[in-house]
Amino acid sequence: MRAVVMHQPGDVRVEERADPRIEEATDAIIAVTATCVCGSDLWPYRGAEPVHDQVMGHEYVGVVEEVGPDVSTIRVGDFVVGSFWASDGTCEICRSGYEAYCVHRVPMGAIGTQAERARIPLADGTLVATPAVPEEDLLPSLLTASDVLGTGWFAAVAAEAGPGTVVAVVGDGAVGLMGILAARRLGAERVIACSRHEDRQALAREFGATDIVTERGDAAVARIKDLTGGLGAHSTIEAVGTQEAMMQAIGSTRPGGHVGFVGVSHDVSIPGGPLFMAGVHLHGGPAPVRRFLPELIDLIWNREIDPGRVFDLQVPLEDAPAGYRAMDERRAVKALLWP
Repeated sequence: MRAVVMHQPGDVRVEERADPRIEEATDAIIAVTATCVCGSDLWPYRGAEPVHDQVMGHEYVGVVEEVGPDVSTIRVGDFVVGSFWASDGTCEICRSGYEAYCVHRVPMGAIGTQAERARIPLADGTLVATPAVPEEDLLPSLLTASDVLGTGWFAAVAAEAGPGTVVAVVGDGAVGLMGILAARRLGAERVIACSRHEDRQALAREFGATDIVTERGDAAVARIKDLTGGLGAHSTIEAVGTQEAMMQAIGSTRPGGHVGFVGVSHDVSIPGGPLFMAGVHLHGGPAPVRRFLPELIDLIWNREIDPGRVFDLQVPLEDAPAGYRAMDERRAVKALLWP
């Protein structure tokens, strides 16, 4: 099969790899219908994380081709959406709604889903079947549920976005944009998007942003407080993972407010003094996407939300290197790959 491999920073190739096979009784094999490049894939691409001959990808939808003997809820022929963390769904942590921290979890990025086929461990706890084979125009939106929409949704939930709240979103990448959509869907009265890019600002407004802040850092904090009567946002989503973004998120949140952080952390260190004086709640980390999949699939299936608009570049799997370049150069928000 054809699969995307990152040999070293900036060196992405599409190569022949062995077809996956059932390795554990709880596995499933899927034919990947659609996959994509994640913003987190850019960290190793840019050299911020070590990488050597790594198969790539952790977001996927597809059709089940084979299941292990212990798989009971997923059948051959099902069209499925899966989380970017494989989880058993039965451990105490999973039952509490935090499947990304399952005691038997498997990171799908270590398996690679930017490929024609993929092995899905712990299939019963990881995959959710759609009601039927979806219409083609729903595929991009269903793909977002595998990670980026689920992550943005978790960020909004962690930040306790809800009716009557003012939500600030730090980060205008795909996750931040999905956080805007989620916050509005959860009932936020206002959503303040932090963005300097006109194309992303337009998408932010499409997804429900009511205000745009172009400043960064302390200037952004001041602007958000100005927009909120000097108090700050009730809820803030941090969707970047840098020191500046985290401090901007904390500073933008009013005392008693909540910060939902889902940006993959890189050298973030929160000083004790500012944290102590902020009086905010912090909650986040890798998103337990599996918790939200049934709800998100239902919303997409019934065409109540259209998160697939976040894919502003769609290319064949063979052109994956071009998709990486476009996202790295910020010419695309998110690149969808068609195997």
